[in-house]
Amino acid sequence: MNPPPVLHAERLTKRYGRRTALADCDLSVPRGHVVGLVGPNGAGKSTLLQLVCGLITPTSGTLSVLGSPPAADAAHLARVGFVAQDTPVYASLTVAEHLRMGAWLNPSWDVALARRRITEAGLDPGQRAGRLSGGQRAQLALTIAAAKRPELVVLDEPAAALDPLARRDFLRGLVDFVRELGATAVLSSHLLGDVAQVCDHLVVLCDGRVQVAGPVTDLLATHHRVDDPAAAPAGAEVVWAEPGRVVVRGPAVRGGAPVPLEELALAYLSRAAHPAGAAVTR
Repeated sequence: MNPPPVLHAERLTKRYGRRTALADCDLSVPRGHVVGLVGPNGAGKSTLLQLVCGLITPTSGTLSVLGSPPAADAAHLARVGFVAQDTPVYASLTVAEHLRMGAWLNPSWDVALARRRITEAGLDPGQRAGRLSGGQRAQLALTIAAAKRPELVVLDEPAAALDPLARRDFLRGLVDFVRELGATAVLSSHLLGDVAQVCDHLVVLCDGRVQVAGPVTDLLATHHRVDDPAAAPAGAEVVWAEPGRVVVRGPAVRGGAPVPLEELALAYLSRAAHPAGAAVTR
């Protein structure tokens, strides 16, 4: 029997007054993957992740995280790590003091893992967090999340403000720790190149709705680029069409070309942003 998904949502909806941030989202995320959650600003990514972490509650629909309601109790909270967009750390505390605080707050804290990651990241234990670079703060926040030994780590655009080198190092650290712990990570980002580098499962969110989701290998195998919508075989879905770029979903297309993950995601984002160019089925 397969283990239950790490996240499972049915008709998940969140409204803020008259504004709908998420609308009837159905989503199932398997365990043991690095999941890329992509979409433009205002797509609902942060709202979804806050629901997952139990920071806010749904307006309607259901959501389970690791088989339970989000933030069901203290034990459940310990199974989830969270790195927010601004990788928050305490400016007045040293790196070592952050680790001591993490050990005090988390019963499953892995002292050896925390120390090793700090060393690998080149962080000075005596340095105050307020004097660290953006990349160093991100590495410290990731270390704190990893040393909890969570089953799920949620990252809300943690690398958006980092320079390319710091972003690369952060993403490498994320992949390494997910593999080491056998955890699942959900990485929210509007940087499609980052997602293509490290994620093996993709969720595209736009206008508060899931546009497409699934394992990256499956999505790449079922999407193709053609020159003309008329070249799509019977039963294929034209996801997006514009001069020189037509993306179809369905059977292999004779003369078609593979679609890079970034282009695949852009096709669904374009369709959501411009309904007049919406998909048709051949």
